[in-house]
Amino acid sequence: MAEGRTELSTLGEFGMIQRIHSNNKIKNVSTIKAIGDDAAVIDCGTHYQLISTDFLVEGIHFDLSYVPLKHLGYKSVAVNVSDIVAMNGKAEQITVSIAVSNRFSVEALDELYVGIQAACENYNVDLVGGDTTSSTSGLIISVTAIGKVNKDKVVYRNGAKPEEVVCLSGDLGGAYIGLQILEREKQVFLSDPDMKPDLTTHEYVIERQLKPEARADFIFDLAEKGVVPTSMIDVSDGLASELLHICTQSGVGVKVFDEQLPIDDATKSAAMEINLDATTAALNGGEDYELLFTVTQADFEKIRLLPEVFPIGITTKKEAGLHIVTPSGRSHELKAQGWVHF
Repeated sequence: MAEGRTELSTLGEFGMIQRIHSNNKIKNVSTIKAIGDDAAVIDCGTHYQLISTDFLVEGIHFDLSYVPLKHLGYKSVAVNVSDIVAMNGKAEQITVSIAVSNRFSVEALDELYVGIQAACENYNVDLVGGDTTSSTSGLIISVTAIGKVNKDKVVYRNGAKPEEVVCLSGDLGGAYIGLQILEREKQVFLSDPDMKPDLTTHEYVIERQLKPEARADFIFDLAEKGVVPTSMIDVSDGLASELLHICTQSGVGVKVFDEQLPIDDATKSAAMEINLDATTAALNGGEDYELLFTVTQADFEKIRLLPEVFPIGITTKKEAGLHIVTPSGRSHELKAQGWVHF
């Protein structure tokens, strides 16, 4: 190793973000929130504007041997809309930039944009711009989502207090298990090209991986009940990782109950088939894009009967740490083991 060189792997994604954040100086009073949450927050006078950007890189985030371009286009929009939703906002516009090699045809890119337009229709957002360029390493997609939220309704990751209820908007683990099923079938095909993959028994987990949905519908349910979460984040890197974000930024601990984790029966069945633990997939798999949020106990009473509110634990004082409790009552330290980028 060269003298004075620091490998990216020693920092990891979150360490790198923190390093950039620590050297970033805010110059404009309109910048309310910069690096460190699901979206940036800009003061536009009557409301806050929300801005979020994500990359999807071939070979890192997706494999075109089993990901249809239409689904990829849809997913690239959904995951960015999800960041706006996680701030309790509504996405209104997106820009899409792509880098593409000459192995892709016009028809292939048409298919990608069919998926993008389908997501725009579903989430009622407008495609307003972007950029295109060439690539020597496959397909790269960058989407920026722009939205807005009332100033008194914006939700950050840092607002949780002890003795609040930790909730999820839906089940976890399906996307990760779906990815493992797709990878398994790819290997079967590579070893025997005459073998046709049979995915009919795993439609639920496959869809969770290939066509995730941003939970824009769910924040409207909360609004109808007059509830604003004290903190919120979308589950992109695994439940454990997202809990760590909220607890670190809010200065709290958490106690999560294993038996309370919402895991669909189809996910459990598929996980058992491929000898994986469904709870581990829920904690560390990621890409489910459900909302993880905290509410006061009084607000929880207002929403507890909603069909997609799943209470999974309680926030505690910071010094209590992060723990998961098994059905037998044993407590284990909760560690984030989700996606490692570097």
